[in-house]
Amino acid sequence: MALAKGLSFDLCPRLRDLAERKLYLPAEFKVPEGIERVTTKRLSLRAIRLGWDDFLRVLASIRIGRISAELAMQRLGSAARTNKAHKAAEHLGRLLRSIFLCDYVTIEDFRREIHTLLSRGESVHQSQRAIHGGRVPHERGRRGDELTAISGAHALLTNIVLAWNTHRMNDVVERLRKGGTNIEDAWLRRMGPGHSGHINFRGILSFGVERYIDALIQGRGATIRQAMA
Repeated sequence: MALAKGLSFDLCPRLRDLAERKLYLPAEFKVPEGIERVTTKRLSLRAIRLGWDDFLRVLASIRIGRISAELAMQRLGSAARTNKAHKAAEHLGRLLRSIFLCDYVTIEDFRREIHTLLSRGESVHQSQRAIHGGRVPHERGRRGDELTAISGAHALLTNIVLAWNTHRMNDVVERLRKGGTNIEDAWLRRMGPGHSGHINFRGILSFGVERYIDALIQGRGATIRQAMA
């Protein structure tokens, strides 16, 4: 959460073991009556101040592309507990997570929006697994261009499914509205196009390429001539 906030976006996960989560507070912070059991005073503002400059250097390295966020996370892992940047990120992350938990528990609309977005993302992942749930054969995907082709084809098929579902959902909504059925926009915001149970992925797909054969041949010929030139 500290890295995400430093890179100008908020990380809003669905945390596991929510009942066991604690609110981290500084030692001098006065805990309101009634929430002592869910708080722990293990947040060091001093550690954040001491490691702030080093932490900013890590963020700057990510922003300019010198290192990836994944590599930064590895460098700030458990093996670097004595590092000032690690301590600053750890305690800042505790603070940000505590604020997030307060918002998550007390703001219903915020909590519902997180659940909606996460469920929608998971439905897309399920559709992707339905399109191709097996592993890539070991003789494939060894080169960068092969990985790009495989990933691109998978993404293309997924987007086709999403576009088809969105188009059909819009047709149904328009037809119902013309028939006098009241469908509120708030309902539609809770519906995602990531479902695939109604689609047969094991059938045969036929494309009428014969209608475009002349254009395809001309385009291929132009590409060959450019390559020869």
